[in-house]
Amino acid sequence: MTTTMNPPGNLNTSSLEGRVAVVTGGAKGIGKATVEALAHCGATVVLLDRDGAALEAATAVLTSRGVSCMAECVDITQEEAVDSAFEKIMQRYGRVDILVNNAGIALRHATVDLTAAQWQAVVDVNLTAVFLCSRSAARLMIKAGRGAIVNVSSIMGLSGGGLYPNISYQSTKGALVNLTRALAVEWAVNGIRVNAVAPTWVNTDLTRGLISNPEILKRMLDMTPLRKLAEPSDVADAIVFLASDRAAMITGHTLPVDGGFLAQ
Repeated sequence: MTTTMNPPGNLNTSSLEGRVAVVTGGAKGIGKATVEALAHCGATVVLLDRDGAALEAATAVLTSRGVSCMAECVDITQEEAVDSAFEKIMQRYGRVDILVNNAGIALRHATVDLTAAQWQAVVDVNLTAVFLCSRSAARLMIKAGRGAIVNVSSIMGLSGGGLYPNISYQSTKGALVNLTRALAVEWAVNGIRVNAVAPTWVNTDLTRGLISNPEILKRMLDMTPLRKLAEPSDVADAIVFLASDRAAMITGHTLPVDGGFLAQ
């Protein structure tokens, strides 16, 4: 019997040709790197972000490269806004094949000092928005009988450790891991795969204040066996893999992109 083997190495640049990929928080950081990686693999990309200026700058770069893209300035914590955004995507492209739930925030306060309003703000972005976007995307994917969703969790979603009190972030990222499992089981019959990535500290605006402190940076590196921070592209590559057909038999899992942090 003769079998055809896929060549090793990076994903073929046409591996996502014809797919429509939606990325929340797509204008900056990991989201922006993911948009660029998906586009490189041939996908049509849709950026959802609440930062209008960053969206404009990101889409200008993409269009200058000849990338087919769409951008929507939207607050993904609002149910009607999310549903409206996905309706617009369907009106323009007629399909949604990939969703990357990347948008997230962190409020680093000791638990006894964290207000209920601050707690809720993190829950709204890191968890409720993922539910809303996943639900809207799945309604469309179920009709098509296929789709891939990738959530961005964190090493803090799989570990109680870290550098600082960050209870709302740790709690929501941990919940996101189990949300990933539950949705994967529920939607497997519909041909929808749901996975997550769990990055370590990544060199983005979100961690800039920490990284700029030499003492804190040293502690980060000391806790990371590979002795380096992740770059946005490191996380983006893992996301693209999970969204692609190369991961066709993978669902319900969280892939650490952590330089060995969780292996200790």
